[in-house]
Amino acid sequence: MSGSDSTVFLALQANDDTRHIISAILADNAHAQLDEQPAMVRIFARGTLCVQRETIEAIMGRAFDLQELHVNMISLSGHVDESDDNLTLSWER
Repeated sequence: MSGSDSTVFLALQANDDTRHIISAILADNAHAQLDEQPAMVRIFARGTLCVQRETIEAIMGRAFDLQELHVNMISLSGHVDESDDNLTLSWER
């Protein structure tokens, strides 16, 4: 199985703070799927999953520092490539 076929995921606490973040991630990743649990939400996708600050800000209606994401993050799977503007999970190096 190549890296582009592997599944990556991001698990977040299910709360009011993450509602807009989850909406933004799904808007930017049409191939992503949502797995809702009682206390967490897992977003998974084949290949890559990208979290974009600009989309979160547009949905939230305020400035957003991607470091805020870590407060509600439970777990993730994949190689992390992070900048001030986006966080990308993939199995490609």
